[in-house]
Formats: sequence, structure tokens, C-alpha cells
Amino acid sequence: MERTIHVIPFQVIDHADKVNEVPKGVEMIQAPKIWDQTKGEGITIAILDTGCDITHPDLKERIVGGRNFTNDDGGDTGVYKDYNGHGTHVAGTIAATENNSGVIGVAPEANLLIIKVLDKNGSGQYKWIIDGIHYAIEQKVDIISMSLGGPEDLPELHEAIQKAVTNNILVICAAGNQGDGVDSTDEFDYPGCYNEVISVGAIDLERRSSNFSNSNNELDLVAPGEKILSTYLDGKYATLSGTSMATPHVAGAMALIKVLVNISFERNLTERELYSQLIKRTVPLGNSPKLEGNGLVYLDVMDELSEVFNKQFVAKLLSV
Repeated sequence: MERTIHVIPFQVIDHADKVNEVPKGVEMIQAPKIWDQTKGEGITIAILDTGCDITHPDLKERIVGGRNFTNDDGGDTGVYKDYNGHGTHVAGTIAATENNSGVIGVAPEANLLIIKVLDKNGSGQYKWIIDGIHYAIEQKVDIISMSLGGPEDLPELHEAIQKAVTNNILVICAAGNQGDGVDSTDEFDYPGCYNEVISVGAIDLERRSSNFSNSNNELDLVAPGEKILSTYLDGKYATLSGTSMATPHVAGAMALIKVLVNISFERNLTERELYSQLIKRTVPLGNSPKLEGNGLVYLDVMDELSEVFNKQFVAKLLSV
């Protein structure tokens, strides 16, 4: 029997035919405050998931290619259509384009490479995920986003991720939901618990730790994961909840950060340096690190800290 890996379980809260808004999660991580500096242009993000609605009006301009590694559509590698909805929702959170309609993603000018490694049921063989990672490496993407997981530590999967990181690719994974695979609240989902990946947990829109989000000591940070509005099948929209929904917020944020810091430093930063720049842009929420890692990704925290520091400095000068 083939060993399988799955989308991180998620809950469908609502559907909508039409919307026109900046999703609350995108606002919560302060992405709009960065858009006057960058919208992620020139960055390519590989989404390893259930495929994508490639004709969706909010996504079609962002998709630069893809490949199918599943048995859907007779195993045709050129057809990476989404029959599940999970991958399309993730794609919208990362990079739904700014078109005065629908939703807008965290990095609305980033490019998306759609790598279908999970079938219409949201399941996939480990081999599909491993092959998908190697394909992303071959395509020289900047970021890999994976809102998937399983309970098995497969050396070949770990090696593929290590190779991606060696090639300066940031690998961002969902930490998983409690109870995925074994009856443990400290369940370590693979690949989310590998030290080389950026492991993302979920909070709600009131900044409270989500009940379903895994707690473990490999968690790097958290992002909004409850009641997240994004693109869905057939050109429509849906509101979903799960750590699957938190991960793409960080993938989009990383695209913005990579553009900003490479310009600022006037060189291409390494994967480790880029990770450090991400962690510099987090805010602790007062929970255990097992629940929130370094805290909530908050993209303009550097500007806010600088403003506070400058005000204090001026005040001190005036008091002399």
C-alpha cells in the first residue's frame, strides 16, 4: 500500500459568488502598508497542493506554469486543475492580483508555479510530494509553500527539503492541526516539523491562538488561519479555517520581505538571512513559544519601532 500525505484538514465556513475586499488576514499582517514599496514582483512561489483554478479572474495573471504529479486527469502532467478547492484558496491568499474586484493576496504581483501533488480527494503519495519539490528546485523558484502533512518521517522527503534549502529556496509549511495522524496534542506533522522548514501555526482574527493549531517546539511563527476569505473553485470565493490558511500568509509575506531586503542590502541574501529577516518582522502575542513560536508575522514592525525610537530620541533631546 502506498504511503500517503494529505491536505491539513480545514473547515469551509462560507461561500460567495462575488466579493470586493482586502481580506482581514492580509490586513492583519500589515501587507497593504508594504505595497507602496513592493508587491512581490519578480518572486516565484511554488504551491504544492491540490492544483488551482487557473482561469479564476483573481489568479490567472499570476500563474506562470505548473505540473501535475497525481493520477487525476489520467496522470496528464500538463493538467493541474483543482477539483478540491484547497489549492485555489491557498493561491489567492498568497497572490490574488489587484484588479478592483474579488480579493487581493499578500503579494499581489508575485508569480505562482502550481505543482499539483494532492489529488481531488486532498491526498497524495509521498513520492508525488518529493517529485514536486525537486521540480520546484529545477524551476529555480524563490519560495515553496506546502499546506500539507502526514505523520511519517520519510528520509527522501527530508532530503528533498534539505536540497531546496541548499538551493536558497525558503520552504514554508503548515504546522498541522491537532490530531492529524495520531492522538496527540503535540503531533509533529511532516514536513512541518523539519528544522529546515519555516513552520507556521494559526491564530484567529482577534489574535488568539487557534484551538486546532498544533503546538510544538518547532513552530516558528503564526499567521491568521480562521475565517480566511480567498479564491475558490469556478471563479468564486470561500471562507475557510485551518493552519492551511495561515501558511500562505507567510509565503506571501516572505515574497515581500525578499524583495525589500535584497534591495536594502544591495545583494541577494541567503535562505538563513532571509529567515532572520522574517523573524525580525514578528510580534510576540504573549503565549508560549510552543503555541506561537516567535509570534505573529507583522510586516511593518520595523517601521513602527523606528518611529517609536525616533520619537523617544527627540523627546530626550528636547528634555535636555
